[in-house]
Amino acid sequence: MDKKELRKIYKQKRKELTESEIEQLQNKIYNQVSDLDFTGVSNAHIFLPIEKQKEINTYPIIEFLRKRQISIIISKSNFKDNSLKHYIFAPSTTLEINEYGIPEPVGAEDFDVTKIDLVFVPLLISDKKNYRVGYGKGFYDRFLSNCKADVITVGLNFFSPVDTIEGLDKYDIPLQKVIYP
Repeated sequence: MDKKELRKIYKQKRKELTESEIEQLQNKIYNQVSDLDFTGVSNAHIFLPIEKQKEINTYPIIEFLRKRQISIIISKSNFKDNSLKHYIFAPSTTLEINEYGIPEPVGAEDFDVTKIDLVFVPLLISDKKNYRVGYGKGFYDRFLSNCKADVITVGLNFFSPVDTIEGLDKYDIPLQKVIYP
């Protein structure tokens, strides 16, 4: 199936998950995140969950990383050019929900995209080659193309990968790893 079909199917599948199913799936994902090798990682970019989209709750991962003295980087979306700007997410950082339901930092310190060591990437579904389908605006493909060559990329997903995603193009960047229950 192509990205458009997969996006529609997996948005619906995620909508249909119950709270208890989500909790069980998240716990399995958290366990796998805690098993990752964080050697050489001093900072990690992570997405904040869009609750209305039933995205994985990343706050427990943020706390796990902070306990390991890893700085947290989050983004603010620019919907005019579909780009992301990155900020340090300190425990004192104020968050504001934008019009799309995305929590974003207010008054936080900028962070250089080329210095990010690890990126946790949101997705709706991935394939067995670790290509992903997101919401279709290309925010993360643009973002990842600007990261340093050795950045570690890890997708977080509730669903097992499909065999292949049809219709990939030169802008689609495979992830190094996808974690799913």
